[in-house]
Amino acid sequence: MFWAIMGGKARACDLALVLAVDVSGSVDRDEYRIQMDGLAAGLRDGIVAEALVDAQAMVTLVQWTGSSRQQQTLPWARMSNFAAVDSFAAQIAQDARVWRNYSTAIGEALTVGRTLLADMAHCKRRVIDLSGDGVSNEGTEPPRVHSALNADGITANALAIETDETDLTAYFFENVITGDGAFVETATGFEDYPEAIRRKLQRETRKATAQNTAPMRPIPTSFE
Repeated sequence: MFWAIMGGKARACDLALVLAVDVSGSVDRDEYRIQMDGLAAGLRDGIVAEALVDAQAMVTLVQWTGSSRQQQTLPWARMSNFAAVDSFAAQIAQDARVWRNYSTAIGEALTVGRTLLADMAHCKRRVIDLSGDGVSNEGTEPPRVHSALNADGITANALAIETDETDLTAYFFENVITGDGAFVETATGFEDYPEAIRRKLQRETRKATAQNTAPMRPIPTSFE
């Protein structure tokens, strides 16, 4: 059921993507809304939408915070055409927040992503797209999950939302990302999140490598 018929030919899934959004206590109501609206807009970006459809990608959404508080809030959906991308983006924009006042358990978020991707073994590339505004302070340390992710051939990328002097980008680079072509994108505060997630999705869906560290030039074309 994960095949698409296009031009009379069956096409398999080239990408399974877990979108993991931080809803820990450090994220206020307005910042949550910036993330969800920005993520929806990023999926509708012309380059991203075309790449998702071309890959017949499977995409799901996870909200994550402290230990034992990670939830798949939108089930797997196939990006079979542009209407499917637009529909999924609309669902993200409307997705209600599950938690508000808990810690940051990045290791558990990665583990949940791995569990969900176990059902997507038919996809050629499996990726966790994790964004957050703080270091892990509860539960399993993220590096302890890396060996399991690597064994499964899963790549974990990260978007660091810099809000203080922590140098979260360096922390994510050293502790969170792993796998083939893994990279960290940086948002200089929540106000920069929409543009940063768009850059990240462009790079992720086009399978850029970790060595290609220069950010892509912003492209104004959007998917309508």
